[in-house]
Amino acid sequence: MASVQDIVVSAAINLLSALAFLLLFAFLRLQPFNDRVYFPKWYLKGVRASPRSRGPFVKKLVNLDGRTYLKFWKWMPAALRMPEPELIQHAGLDCAVYVRIYLLGLKIFVPVALLAFAVLVPVNLTGKTLEGTKDLTYSNIDKLSISNVPSGSLRLVTHIVMAYVFTFWTCYVLYKEYRIITTKRLQFLASEGRRPDQFTVLVRNVPPDPDETVGEHVEHFFCVNHPHHYLIHQLIYNANNLATLVERKKQLHNWRTYYMTRYERNPKKRPTTKTGFWGLWGQTVDAIDYCTAEIEKISEVEAAERERVTNDPNATVPAAFVSFKSRWGAAVCAQTQQTSNPTVWLTEWAPEPRDVYWDNLAIPYVELAVKKLLMSVAMFFLTFFFMIPIVFVQSLASIEGIEKVFPFLTPLIESKHVKSVVQGFLPGIALKIFLALLPTILMTMSKIEGHTSLSSLDRRSAGKYHLFLFVNVFLGSIITGAAFEQLHKFLNQSPSEIPKTVGVAIPMKATFFITYIMVDGWAGIAAEIIRIVPLIIFHLKNAFLVKTEKDREEAMDPGSITFATNEPRIQLYFLLGLVYACITPFILPFIIVFFAFAYVVFRHQIINVYDQKYESAAAFWPDVHFRVIVSLIVSQILLLGLLSTKNASKSTPLLLVLPVVTIWFHRFCKGRYEPAFVRFPLQDAVVKDTLERATEPNLDLKAYLRDAYLHPVFRPIENEKEPVDDDEENNQVVSTKRTSQRGSKNVSGSVTPDGQRL
Repeated sequence: MASVQDIVVSAAINLLSALAFLLLFAFLRLQPFNDRVYFPKWYLKGVRASPRSRGPFVKKLVNLDGRTYLKFWKWMPAALRMPEPELIQHAGLDCAVYVRIYLLGLKIFVPVALLAFAVLVPVNLTGKTLEGTKDLTYSNIDKLSISNVPSGSLRLVTHIVMAYVFTFWTCYVLYKEYRIITTKRLQFLASEGRRPDQFTVLVRNVPPDPDETVGEHVEHFFCVNHPHHYLIHQLIYNANNLATLVERKKQLHNWRTYYMTRYERNPKKRPTTKTGFWGLWGQTVDAIDYCTAEIEKISEVEAAERERVTNDPNATVPAAFVSFKSRWGAAVCAQTQQTSNPTVWLTEWAPEPRDVYWDNLAIPYVELAVKKLLMSVAMFFLTFFFMIPIVFVQSLASIEGIEKVFPFLTPLIESKHVKSVVQGFLPGIALKIFLALLPTILMTMSKIEGHTSLSSLDRRSAGKYHLFLFVNVFLGSIITGAAFEQLHKFLNQSPSEIPKTVGVAIPMKATFFITYIMVDGWAGIAAEIIRIVPLIIFHLKNAFLVKTEKDREEAMDPGSITFATNEPRIQLYFLLGLVYACITPFILPFIIVFFAFAYVVFRHQIINVYDQKYESAAAFWPDVHFRVIVSLIVSQILLLGLLSTKNASKSTPLLLVLPVVTIWFHRFCKGRYEPAFVRFPLQDAVVKDTLERATEPNLDLKAYLRDAYLHPVFRPIENEKEPVDDDEENNQVVSTKRTSQRGSKNVSGSVTPDGQRL
């Protein structure tokens, strides 16, 4: 069990790590050759140019202006300076609402922490129960928890009252936030410009017709049932094999560019490669000629596959994107049942074109239910069997566990300083590393389930990850960890004493979660901003592959918010904060630091770095609200169980009221606000249609929608731009703060987005 000294050591390590990351970031972001790594969003918007300097060549790579280094901290206030309306216009509603999740954490836990330290901590500290308990391991932190309150004491009434206060405050903040987000979503949708998905519906499970093709059947059905609003449709093809060929061809083009660049730099020697896997074995051949020949072969196969897909009826999926003449017509179709048979002609809002996950459109609808069932079973076994390594990781939380597994390390870890590092730092970092591959597994499972949009894949993966963290990281750490630590005591006491021991042991796991918060929430967030992997990849690509401006843009990977991973991680902090608010309030300051630091970091990232793959208008918020509600109910149930071990069974009826009230509150919010996240108001659709007809009476909507949902493999390849002249003497960078929302390209000096001059 980690002591106060162990926590201090862990805090020092993580604070120093975070500070080192921030200082390194402050240095790297000021270097001209890193500009596209740390400000890629402004390049994609076309309002920022590569910084160039007159004079020595070194000034093109390194910033020699010492004044800028003295203001290395300026990025923090700059991240907070942009108003939210401008942030929504600049980065989209998804990004703006995502950072509001961190703000929600601050709104909930700052008042809760102040009240808990003012009321609960003095009550717990003066309980002095642990000092009189023998054969029980505890630390000074546990003296601040409910474990230090005597059983049956009237002091427990304070915890019950605070549970009510914390519940009502959390529900109040959630209600206000749900209302604000709903209003912002409706305003965003009402003010949004014309997009193809506003007029388009995804139709699935088109029934077979012996006399008509899928395309003819779709057109006939909608001409009959939506005669005044149907416009056009786009068939969906099973083009997954073709997409594989296109991707392979693109890779070969990149390799040929790389080899040609090498040859241009050293014309005396032609580059070579091997024909085997990844060029590791096989016959040695001329690399440029080999890539050219392979591209020609794939082009022939690609042309044949393209012809087959477009002409083979079996390659046509019984689904289509159907577009309408008005938003009102699309809303009516997407939100109504089309026939008396509810299993055919299934309609839903089409994702925006960049949000479509094309690989899953070819899955027959009948298979989806089976795949979802199989993935549910797989998720159960994954969650269950992952408990085994989680238990092993938790065993490392104690010196005794390490000595039992690795006895030869006993002399080393028994030393004072090493012991503090092991117990205060190792458990959190070990658990974080162990969970690194999990998001990829869960995303793969979501793809197998057959979801048709990237946003729905992210939401489903986030749900799986949240469940996994709750069962394995939270429950596994508390229940299994407590049992391991108290095993000896369990075997040497009467069964009637076991519930009391469990009740005392649960709050003692707070020290482990404190170490995890510092590793994941402090140092982990600081590492996020430095972007070490994109930095390395960009410079490798820039050195070997970049020949044109288009190549440079492709090498400049801005990334995006990984909602499927980050949002469940945030929910773990909500869970820890709500559970331990009444039990061990000492954990709350660590959680508050996480929310505050992450809010600043991710606000900076969405302003300067991230380029989202899609825009769902905050469709994920109902899931966020629901998971916070789940955390609140879990905290109430755990407090109820804990007080039952404290001879406070008479308080059970009082505490049972809290889950009932919380569930009622969730159902109220769900009925009041969730419809705005799943349906589009017909009134708003009519307003937008009327306004568009008045302002653009000659709009050719059919031409606008004709190729909107054409599979990417059927789109023509854009011509590459002219190569960039790196020696151009232009010492100017476009102003990137207020002019960004207008798309201005007027030069206003060499200034970074946060107002610092290079």
